[in-house]
Amino acid sequence: MYFQRYYLGCLAHASYMIADETTRVAAVIDPQRDIDQYLADAAEHGFRIKYVFLTHFHADFVAGHIELRERAGAKIYLGEEAEAEYDFTPVKDGDVVEFGDVRLSILETPGHTPEGISILVYDLAKSDRAPHAVLTGDTLFIGDVGRPDLLASIGVTADELAEMLYDSLHNKLLRLPDDTLVYPAHGAGSMCGKQLGDDPYSTIGDQRKYNYALQPMSRQEFKELVTAEQPEAPDYFVQDAILNRQDRASLHEAMQDSLKPLALNDVLRLQDAGAQVLDVRDAADFAGAHLRGSLNIGLDGKYATWCGTVLDKSKPIVVVAGEGQEQEAIMRLGRIGFDDVQGYLEDGPAALGPRPALVATTNRITAAALAETLVDHDVPLVLDVRAVKEWDEAHIPGSINIPLNHLAERLGELPRARSLVVLCRTGYRSSLAASLLQRAGFTKVWDLVGGMEAWQATHRQPAAL
Repeated sequence: MYFQRYYLGCLAHASYMIADETTRVAAVIDPQRDIDQYLADAAEHGFRIKYVFLTHFHADFVAGHIELRERAGAKIYLGEEAEAEYDFTPVKDGDVVEFGDVRLSILETPGHTPEGISILVYDLAKSDRAPHAVLTGDTLFIGDVGRPDLLASIGVTADELAEMLYDSLHNKLLRLPDDTLVYPAHGAGSMCGKQLGDDPYSTIGDQRKYNYALQPMSRQEFKELVTAEQPEAPDYFVQDAILNRQDRASLHEAMQDSLKPLALNDVLRLQDAGAQVLDVRDAADFAGAHLRGSLNIGLDGKYATWCGTVLDKSKPIVVVAGEGQEQEAIMRLGRIGFDDVQGYLEDGPAALGPRPALVATTNRITAAALAETLVDHDVPLVLDVRAVKEWDEAHIPGSINIPLNHLAERLGELPRARSLVVLCRTGYRSSLAASLLQRAGFTKVWDLVGGMEAWQATHRQPAAL
């Protein structure tokens, strides 16, 4: 049996290929939308991808089942409770897909979503009774369990899903042998849970011992625990869950329409008509010079998550990128279903050179300089755009907290005549926040270089001798 895990750090997403090395048949589970890596590995080993499974309708990304159907001829398999526009094979408890020495056996494990399944993986060359592993989707994570409160589960309450989740965990997954390997669909950083671990896999036995949500407790205690203090999900989660049900265009088709150079005048025309200009360079380069009215969401951070949070899905997008970054920027938008990209600025930021009136800059300030400014007579307002939990743990005295995902709707709370210093943890989110403020007409905006980490390093007391 061939077993390969693929991990996409930007979305904290894990997918899998399982193949039989005799028959050369393969299955892919929970694929990302850009599928070239699966096709390349299949070609290298001489595999034919015959099956593609979704453990549930993912909300945080658009899955690649349509792409594998179109390019590899794979048949799509979903849980029996799933409803989708495209043809698929519904599977329920005990259903088996077998090829060569590989057996995939289905467990229905609703709770994160109503249609959720887990997949038992048997290596028949070793045992036809004890599963080698279980692919748990978003039902069971390393150190956590799937959240039952996402709005993607339209028509089913969080309480009802938590009931299902409790049963799926206790009556299905925790009845597996302790040495069964656990491979989830997400790792640390995903918003599909609140404290996911970094490890790529675990065992049922270890999760039984150490996972906070699997400790002995009543059903009601479990329901209260798993619905409390969950991170706020971006609006695009609902849209992606819907897209994963639809027979939509493939990423390849979307990229063909989007990956085209645009002259500066065409970009300006689109911007005037309401298009969003997305500059994907790092914060320092963006601050030095950018097209007025553009937003900065750098490729080097949680690009997809913040694009999905801040950008308006109903409006077209134009990308401004450093040389050679255009394709990656547009492809990563496609991973979350933002396909309405009109193109990218030809020649990138260099195109602005002959038109200085179109150029804006962002003021930046160091932590040391900010500390001096805060004792001056003209004290700026420090705007902290981190999450409430981060702000509660530590913040600059006198600062105010408006989390970045709520900044656009709360601009009216900020003074336009006063200088604003924006900060986050490292400077990634604050650059986006500063660009959002500038686009809204705020003129006295400063970005704190290095964010709270730089502030704390500057103000750390020396160790006692």
